[in-house]
Amino acid sequence: MACIALPAAAVGAMPLGTASSTAAAANSVTYTDSTGEDPAAPDITTIVVSNNDAGILSFRINIPNRPTLGQDMFMLIWIDSDNNVQTGSPAGGNDPPGADYAMELIRGEISLYRWDGTGFTRSFGDPSAVTLSFSYTNGVTVGIAASELGNTKLLKFIVLVVSGIAFDPVTEEAYCPSSPCPSDAAPGGGVGLYPFEVKLAPTTLQVKKFTPTPAKPVAGRTFALRLQAARSDTGALLQSGRVTCVGRIGKGALRAQSGRFVGREAVCTWKIPAGARGKNFRGSITIVFEGLKAARSYSRAIG
Repeated sequence: MACIALPAAAVGAMPLGTASSTAAAANSVTYTDSTGEDPAAPDITTIVVSNNDAGILSFRINIPNRPTLGQDMFMLIWIDSDNNVQTGSPAGGNDPPGADYAMELIRGEISLYRWDGTGFTRSFGDPSAVTLSFSYTNGVTVGIAASELGNTKLLKFIVLVVSGIAFDPVTEEAYCPSSPCPSDAAPGGGVGLYPFEVKLAPTTLQVKKFTPTPAKPVAGRTFALRLQAARSDTGALLQSGRVTCVGRIGKGALRAQSGRFVGREAVCTWKIPAGARGKNFRGSITIVFEGLKAARSYSRAIG
């Protein structure tokens, strides 16, 4: 992480506590920060934290008095991913006690660090951070998967934004020419860290396509039901699972010739008897994957 003389009043020795927040949409919370503390500093007004059902977290930090990201700006988001002040960074340092991860934005690049017992570093075996991203318009939006923050379900966080930093021409380390640099922390005033609960809807299988082939069963020919399903959390189309096929002609059962995945579709096939013209065919196809189920039924007169 960058070596900067951070303002101790903003980040040092902060007790964990419950911060005031206003609930917005499902899985989204808006936090309001005090404004106008330092006219020279970036001024955080609100922070909106949300997650989707794929477990991707979004931190939207609104800084209207900094419409663009200056090269003199630096941002940190500390995350207490296990909601436990006894783990992570200790009290009395330059980091909030209990922080397990830190996301640092500096010089137009964002990085994820994990507390290793002595500092925030990156090492072999750490989460890949492939989902970490950011954008900036009148403030910064940071996205990251909860799985890369220790599969967090209940976290606490604090944000620090600093301006006026410079870089040593030899070491390229960041520093504050005038200490401390203008900054804003949210929450400020040592009130604690903001809490956020990651809420995921139960995963289901969603039917994306159901296709009888041909559209109408024909006596003496092969008939198939094709079913395509996807996970609700990731949107990934299934390519495996248990396929169950049930078919009936009139009151009698018709055994399926096969029931399996072909590419990204589950396919059930039946051979319609030559003498079944005019009778009613009723069939169903069901996919079971990791305890989740998707099914469709079909009924039509045989041609």
